[in-house]
Amino acid sequence: MAESVELPSRLAILPFRNKVLLPGAIIRIRCTSASSVKLVEQELWQKEEKGLIGVLPVRDAAETTSVGSALSPGMGTESGERSPKVRVSTSDSQKVDGINQQELIHWHKRGVAARALHLSRGVEKPSGRVTYIVVLEGLCRFSVQELSARGTYYVARISRLDMTKAELDQAEQDPDLIALSRQFKATAMELISVLEQKQKTIGRTKALLETLPVHRLADIFVASFEISFEEQLSMLDSVDLKIRLAKAMELVDRHLQSIRVAEKITQKVEGQLSKSQKEFLLRQQMRAIKEELGDNDDDEDDVAALERKMQSAGMPPNVWKQAQRELRRLRKMQPQQPGYSSSRVYLELLADLPWQNASEECELDLRAAKERLDSDHYGLVKVKQRIIEYLAVRKLKPDARGPILCFVGPPGVGKTSLASSIAAALGRKFVRISLGGVKDEADIRGHRRTYIGSMPGRLIEGLKRVAVCNPVMLLDEVDKTGSDIRGDPASALLEVLDPEQNKTFNDHYLNVPFDLSKVIFVATANRVQPIAPPLLDRMEVIELPGYTPEEKLKIAMQHLIPRVLDQHGLSSEFLQIPEDMVKLVIQRYTREAGVRNVERNLAALARAAAVRVAEQEQTVPLSKGVHQMATPLMDARLADGGAEVDMEVIPIGVNNHEISNAFKSTSALIVDEAMLEKVLGPPKFDDREAAERVATPGVTVGLVWTSFGGEVQFVEAAAMVGKGDLHLTGQLGDVIKESAQIALTWVRARAADLKLATAGEINLLEGRDIHIHFPAGAVPKDGPSAGVTLVTSLVSLFTQQRVRADTAMTGEMTLRGLVLPVGGIKDKILAAHRYGIKRVILPERNLKDLVEVPSAVRNCMEIVLVKRVEDVLEQAFEGGCPWKQRAKL
Repeated sequence: MAESVELPSRLAILPFRNKVLLPGAIIRIRCTSASSVKLVEQELWQKEEKGLIGVLPVRDAAETTSVGSALSPGMGTESGERSPKVRVSTSDSQKVDGINQQELIHWHKRGVAARALHLSRGVEKPSGRVTYIVVLEGLCRFSVQELSARGTYYVARISRLDMTKAELDQAEQDPDLIALSRQFKATAMELISVLEQKQKTIGRTKALLETLPVHRLADIFVASFEISFEEQLSMLDSVDLKIRLAKAMELVDRHLQSIRVAEKITQKVEGQLSKSQKEFLLRQQMRAIKEELGDNDDDEDDVAALERKMQSAGMPPNVWKQAQRELRRLRKMQPQQPGYSSSRVYLELLADLPWQNASEECELDLRAAKERLDSDHYGLVKVKQRIIEYLAVRKLKPDARGPILCFVGPPGVGKTSLASSIAAALGRKFVRISLGGVKDEADIRGHRRTYIGSMPGRLIEGLKRVAVCNPVMLLDEVDKTGSDIRGDPASALLEVLDPEQNKTFNDHYLNVPFDLSKVIFVATANRVQPIAPPLLDRMEVIELPGYTPEEKLKIAMQHLIPRVLDQHGLSSEFLQIPEDMVKLVIQRYTREAGVRNVERNLAALARAAAVRVAEQEQTVPLSKGVHQMATPLMDARLADGGAEVDMEVIPIGVNNHEISNAFKSTSALIVDEAMLEKVLGPPKFDDREAAERVATPGVTVGLVWTSFGGEVQFVEAAAMVGKGDLHLTGQLGDVIKESAQIALTWVRARAADLKLATAGEINLLEGRDIHIHFPAGAVPKDGPSAGVTLVTSLVSLFTQQRVRADTAMTGEMTLRGLVLPVGGIKDKILAAHRYGIKRVILPERNLKDLVEVPSAVRNCMEIVLVKRVEDVLEQAFEGGCPWKQRAKL
């Protein structure tokens, strides 16, 4: 027996990297390095059967790969021995080569003594290098006391760790060890019964399990399956039999559980495969039955039809090559496979896209295009002129790459309808892509097909919907795109709107280039500021300001009223809205840059008329379009029995034409002021609002610009007992707060010049606080254009002089009293005009912007241009500013 071998005090050490040889195991190695060849030659080859060596595990910090040995559980069949050994094969390339690597490795302090069961010597050609094939058997454990070098290999002074025969006999009588060994054998037997179904040689191991001694049982059985290097070291260090059996039982049980889980997964997979094979067989049988019946409506025909559709799509050669590759992949797949549907949807998209299908453009007639624009839109002379110029260039050079127009203006001014008119003038199809609230770059470029639920971008979907490659595409609300962790859609639009790049637009879903150069892009936005500068640089901005009341009246009479009547099933025979009533609707019920609220109010009047008409038709259904009425034509009432029937008796002297006129005149509902208040409620706006609010000193009318157009903004100032602080309210931004501080500083610095304080009074705010409020506190406000308004409010407060109620103002100011120009002049003047304000104070440097203001508005308003704040005060107060002393720079 191996345990009876006497060990010498010193053994030559063969290091095993990341591998452990346990007692009773057999390992086969090939020695090629100089150190290992020298060790085998001196310690084993020359001593023949008497040679013993020590196998010591080592750990290399620089190389953490395992030894790569292959374990063969059960008997050592290659040697033909009937001993309970485990055969292991590995390569000497995993051993430590050379003494100079001592500092790179970590030696384990415990190892196993081994003897050579077989030795064979060979010579490699043409190098002539000597190699050895060695089969080693583990004998017993030892502990390293001292490690020293002998030539090219190591020698260790050792002490034996395994028990002697007397100690083993005594330990085997321990009841706890007996119970533990029985439990281990039961677990091992359960593992063997599981492995019997896979390995025929496992029966020998089952027989050996009953004959092996307890102290050898754990080592040999654990060595029969793969465990980690740390677990191998743990088994090597377990000298105590109880600890060794407990650890071995844990490893065997874990190996058993892993085998059961693997078997469960395998059975599940095999069940699914058998189900798939069954479905495939049934489908083949069904296909054969259909062929016998002459029914060719199967998947193969669908794929063939898809291929014919793809061939007629006119794809470019590179796209067709990709489509063919995907089609071949689809043919090899079964319809029930997970990727079949996604691949088919992709091919159908390729077939549906308009690669070369373009709408035929009719010859451009600029006169007809101008008439179409005039019929669809009232006013907007500058905008329509720019569109006519664009169309003229397209007529002279059809393939010209024109600019990308971006209509910027408040809601309801006709931006979207202008784009539709461009498409109608060109004879092209129109598609609208809404970008409001889009935050995902995939909405523009599409999702990659590797994701579940992937789809192409909105541009490709729009082209698929219109089925032409040259539509007019409207990118609506381009200023309302956002960005987050999913990307920036505005950056993705840079490729779309660049004529040099959109020839090969790459949608992530398509993964092939698509030509967008034939598409005419038109964008809309409410504001220019949120648009990214690189994106704005690719577009030509055309501003659409708000409409004047006169323009709104014309639009309502020519466009809105006919459309509203048609939408509600009415005509002028049933409802008539006089021009004066439309004026009242515009003045009292709407105050906006566009005409959407005007249309809503007109729709409310149409609904009221529809109710009246429907009730009359339900009361007396005389005939279609004829309603019951009280006229002199009603002469008799006939009775038959107990029932009464209302009839009209027509005298001989009355003709049908007179009857028709009588019906029309009595059935038409004419809207008056009383009906306005009944349907729309009391007036929402009044021209006297500004006069009423400015009646108190400290209140001034300012003009601001928002994304919805120009607005009138009141500024209120009040003084109270305090410590000289300035309080600002109304949800104000940092810029407007700084403007308020600048205005207060200017007033305090000019207090003596403006006669707000005597020359000896130093602090104007001594003993009092100033509170400035901007009403409509729920609306955020910011910007520098309220500077002159703030100064006027403070001067009005300190002097208790009221500001003129018919005057509004705007302009930025400096600490030296200069009035600087601001933006949005046209929208601000139109807002003042809607409010009924007659005078507007503007910076002198904004004179150039007055050209954009409609002449009708300029003629009915007084525009006052100022250069300094003193000029503002001179014009803002009734009778002029009473302080003639001017401040000097």
